[in-house]
Amino acid sequence: MILQRRFEEKVGEAYALGKIGGFCHLYIGQEAVSTGVLSMLRPDDYVITTYRDHGQALARGMSPRAIMAELFGRIDGCSRGKGGSMHLFDRNLNFLGGHGIVGGHVPVAAGVGFAIKYRGGDQVIACFMGESVVNTGAFHEALNMAALWKLPCVFIIENNKYGMGTAVERAAAIKELDRRADAYDGMMGEHVDGQDVFAVREAVGRALAHARGESRPVLLEVRTYRYMGHSMSDAVSGTYRSKAELDEYLKRDPIALLAARMKEAGDLADADLDAMEQEIKVVCQDAWDFADASPEPPLDSLYEDVLAETGT
Repeated sequence: MILQRRFEEKVGEAYALGKIGGFCHLYIGQEAVSTGVLSMLRPDDYVITTYRDHGQALARGMSPRAIMAELFGRIDGCSRGKGGSMHLFDRNLNFLGGHGIVGGHVPVAAGVGFAIKYRGGDQVIACFMGESVVNTGAFHEALNMAALWKLPCVFIIENNKYGMGTAVERAAAIKELDRRADAYDGMMGEHVDGQDVFAVREAVGRALAHARGESRPVLLEVRTYRYMGHSMSDAVSGTYRSKAELDEYLKRDPIALLAARMKEAGDLADADLDAMEQEIKVVCQDAWDFADASPEPPLDSLYEDVLAETGT
């Protein structure tokens, strides 16, 4: 969780300095969700997510170097510098992206679930999304098919309370979430405290047992909070939320909550935490240095896929 936080703080710094171009959406505040979910998955399970993908990629085990190089648009990035912030992929980790269209990846998750079942496997696909996805037809169609075909999908709504859209749309989205369990042939569903990594782990454990054991989909609404703006172009506060609101939610910072719990249990001392911070600081700076030294993709690489298809 600290690696995700410090890495993204470094990303914010790099973006401000012009090292990163295009869109960049930070995950700061939601680290208990990615950590809690992905710590429960098997290596052969699948993960698919939205454009706010840095945290999940790190939690899945993707190299900080490969991620930072991708953000810098360099050849050593996980997508060879062509995807950028919103399109992190790692085939070896079954990490299927990083998708920029709101809700567009949810049917893909259902397709992966169908492929797992068709092949007779016992893997599960975890599909992350924001709460505004419930306003899209693709969400409802995909969940309907997943329930109808009994697919091993765990759909995870990261409700960070500020999905893009109007206040009316957000209110409708929350109402839709509250009736979700009855909407898709009795699909198993659960509300989860997304600031408590143990609560996330426990809920995901139940979800995986259901999806893997019975080949049935599960919908989790994980209630969390994002401490940054929607993207790097948005102010942290003052635009669509007050500083007082932000300060109130900072009292339930998932990293601080976990650290306090571990200290109380005698599992973590201040010296241990300081050492961890220093180690992670070195890792994040190394990722920056690696990305900065990586070459930009050659111009010809723009046509690599086309040339391969034509045999030229």
